Amino acid sequence: MFEKLKQYKDLRDQAKKLQSQLGDEQVRVDHRGIALVMNGNQEVVSLEIQPERLTPDEKQALERDLKEAMNDAVKKVQNLMAAKFRSGGYNLPGLS
Repeated sequence: MFEKLKQYKDLRDQAKKLQSQLGDEQVRVDHRGIALVMNGNQEVVSLEIQPERLTPDEKQALERDLKEAMNDAVKKVQNLMAAKFRSGGYNLPGLS
């Protein structure tokens, strides 16, 4: 039983270490006048929208492009997470 608790603690420590490392990483997406920066914890760090995109007739296109930019950023972060996980020697049961 104590061995299982130790494994759980080790696993939790590995997850915290990975989360901390990912928080320091950032990805940037430039998409049709939108610049979005997201960190490795999938938090938006910055968002810049070109002024010409901020007109009433651009509203629907801007909403669509913003969604696409965010989805692209999430995919990049997920790829970054997978690469960090593979190269970091993390040993999670069922995932290794």
